[in-house]
Amino acid sequence: MKAVNRRGFLKGTGMVAGGLLVESISGRAALGQTKEPIKIGFPVPLTGPYGPEAADQVAGATLAFEEFNARGGVLGRKVELIVRDDQLKPGIGAQRAKELIENEKVHFMSGVLAAHIQMAVNEQTKNAKMIYFSISQSNEITAVPDWSPWTFHEAINPHITSQAVGSWAVDKLGKRVFVLYADYAFGRQLLEGFKKIVEAKGGALVGAIPHPLGATDYSGFFPRIRDAKPDVLVLANFGKDQLNSVKQAHSFGLKKELKLLCPVLLMTTRREAGAEVFEGVYGGTSFYWELAERIPSAKRFVEAFQKRWGRPPIDYAGYAYSAIRILLESVERVGTIDSDKVAKGLEGLVYDTYKGRQWIRKCDHQSLQDVYILRSRGPRDQKGDWGVFEIVATIPASEALERSCKALGHEA
Repeated sequence: MKAVNRRGFLKGTGMVAGGLLVESISGRAALGQTKEPIKIGFPVPLTGPYGPEAADQVAGATLAFEEFNARGGVLGRKVELIVRDDQLKPGIGAQRAKELIENEKVHFMSGVLAAHIQMAVNEQTKNAKMIYFSISQSNEITAVPDWSPWTFHEAINPHITSQAVGSWAVDKLGKRVFVLYADYAFGRQLLEGFKKIVEAKGGALVGAIPHPLGATDYSGFFPRIRDAKPDVLVLANFGKDQLNSVKQAHSFGLKKELKLLCPVLLMTTRREAGAEVFEGVYGGTSFYWELAERIPSAKRFVEAFQKRWGRPPIDYAGYAYSAIRILLESVERVGTIDSDKVAKGLEGLVYDTYKGRQWIRKCDHQSLQDVYILRSRGPRDQKGDWGVFEIVATIPASEALERSCKALGHEA
């Protein structure tokens, strides 16, 4: 299979950097319905450092929409996905969400790939009393005051990620931990979570350094990290930041002295950097396509995605696919597009869309699910173009990994 770089991910899903997906995903074959379609708005950062991951979000959501339309739509109506580029900017995200609500008359909202954009979009949907199904990591989205009765979160969050991945890392990789983190909400929340779990496990956080979002040179941080003599260096970042920091840590020779751990280990960055650069790097994920070998729903999802797009999905495609499926299935189940009634139908839902059993916690609408630990394969054990990781551990879904409802400001 032909290798695909970061720009190739965009091309492979019909995205064009700098533009928008202006055609609604509504099923090109006529469905015969005369009713207005059910529309879901989908702002994502198609341009910017998270473009490849955003493209996979669109690919996963598109697959879900096409599956529903192929069987006749929902409640006798076709379904439409309306994608807009939020450019990874809160102001643009809020503007796009408002346009989708007021001009496109969407019935629900999903999408987004950064915590600060989620907050901006969520404010718009709260005002409209509309369901927003978030598909990117955020601690705030399920907490009061940002949460609302119409806010749902399919993705795991930095707290769950840090508790699951951090607990495993202290047990298996070493007790002395250093964190290099992106200096915005995602990175800072991962740092906070790792500090908590490392101390709880009897380890030591021997240092932490922030770096700017979009940094290109990490070499100045490495002497201080080396002097702290950690067993594990946590790279609490995402997208191109992860790509550049791992590449430079490899060039600096850090992998010979310590273990590298990416809390959210991305296939996009791994495939662009190559097997040698990422060899032996560990990380966490919500989904990896080789789960198809052990989980029936994962097998069905991976085969459908592969048939549609010519390659396996990454984890952010799974988030999008799952959120759209359970949202539209809930619309079918309750028989209405009324957000209040659909929200009630989603609370406490147990489901299996693509990775095994998940459930939505009633108090905060957080999806609870398994987390997986990956090891990046090297040049000698990589399996083809896409078999880049090995699943080395499964951290079972548990409310113990998440903050309590009370801690998040909920009554129950």
